[in-house]
Amino acid sequence: MGKSKKQRTTPVTQSQIADPLAMLRPQLISGGKTSADVTRDICAPLDHSPGALWWSAFSVAMTALIVGTVAVTYQIATGIGTWGLNRTVGWAFDITNFVFWVGIGHAGTLISAVLFLFRQKWRTSVNRSAEAMTLFAVICAGLFPVIHMGRPWLAFWMAPYPNTRGSLWVNFKSPLLWDVFAISTYLLISAVFWYVGLIPDLATIRDKAKPGWRRRITGLFSLGWNGSARTWHRYETVYMLLAGLATPLVFSVHTIVSMDFATAVIPGWHSTIFPPYFVAGAIFSGLAMVLTLMLIARKVMHLEDYITVLHIEAMCKLMLSMGCIVGLAYGTEFFIAAYSGNPYEQFVFLNRALGPFGWAYWTMVSCNVLIPQLLWIKPLRRNFTFVFLISIVVNIGMWFERFVIIVTSLHRDFLPSSWASYVPTIVEVATLVGSFGLFFSCFLVFCRFIPVIAMAEVKGVLKTPQSALKHDSVRGDAA
Repeated sequence: MGKSKKQRTTPVTQSQIADPLAMLRPQLISGGKTSADVTRDICAPLDHSPGALWWSAFSVAMTALIVGTVAVTYQIATGIGTWGLNRTVGWAFDITNFVFWVGIGHAGTLISAVLFLFRQKWRTSVNRSAEAMTLFAVICAGLFPVIHMGRPWLAFWMAPYPNTRGSLWVNFKSPLLWDVFAISTYLLISAVFWYVGLIPDLATIRDKAKPGWRRRITGLFSLGWNGSARTWHRYETVYMLLAGLATPLVFSVHTIVSMDFATAVIPGWHSTIFPPYFVAGAIFSGLAMVLTLMLIARKVMHLEDYITVLHIEAMCKLMLSMGCIVGLAYGTEFFIAAYSGNPYEQFVFLNRALGPFGWAYWTMVSCNVLIPQLLWIKPLRRNFTFVFLISIVVNIGMWFERFVIIVTSLHRDFLPSSWASYVPTIVEVATLVGSFGLFFSCFLVFCRFIPVIAMAEVKGVLKTPQSALKHDSVRGDAA
């Protein structure tokens, strides 16, 4: 009888080992985790008081936020004369920061919506943080057009309200209003998409929480989730519809932002390449920021089994592909200028590379095109320290890209008599520091009170070879 049992189980083991799904698809979650392990590990930061490292990071972020708040308050009280602008350079740090933060927010929707529609399972460990990053980055971006107005108390002009001047929008023809449409729509859809993905996890926290304020709050926001088959069916339908709705926004929002530049007649801005160029750059910078945040969260929150080398490598491949597209866009700009025969356009790009701000241009090229090419080397893109440094370098380079596009196109006007340089003031630098403080403060609070990783989605890709083998062995014994 024992012999026959052995004969029934041994072939099952061999077939499992030879199973192409087990052999060709490496496991996304390491450590042989069960569903209970996932809930316990991911909810651990929520159940315990934050450590010294979290408090240190939060203190630094809040200090930066306070510095930025003081700078913005002083600027509003005094006027935008506190900036280093002149009659030639009318846009600088403010719009640079605006475009930078809008771009940072693009990767969240890409990872969550686009990769979901393409059924990429590796997104399950990073999509929650990417979506949260999108919200915080868009909030940071939305502040700069209001600050740039110079009179933020007139921000209600960008809202539709009844008036006697013939239009619901007082300033309808302003490109700033286009940004209001784009950002508000993007923020709304991203927030709804993020919240819908949170509902199953909020229900999990509700069920395991002790009676008290946490249970009441999570019970309220989980919307009566009961985990039934009908509930899951409706959830997946809504999630897919929102993913399909959010996907065009990845391409439309930064396209509208680029039109702020492309509709002008200024050489260096008036280009049809701007919409795809801006979208590729936005996704590029967003992926770099996601890598920065996830590598920190992986180490600080002990999520090594959930954010593995496979996730980091997949993100690096995406970032490398976007970096190559951005490099192609840089070369295309010079080709278009040379091919057009327009002396003003040609001068702008020669001045961009060889002029007074040539150092900023070559910093941009080095950080965005040359250094990321090292990611072609597999051992390097599987090295966490190297990838972390690359992600920071890319973020620096993408900020300089926005700076180069805006400042180098403006500081040399059509008339040499109007030429002027640009030097940022301490108020502008402090405002930039404050935006980073706001972003990281929001992200740290998010890590403290909300699961960083989508537990429900991770459990869906949890089937380990060991559990599958055990299941098949039991099935073979029963046969």
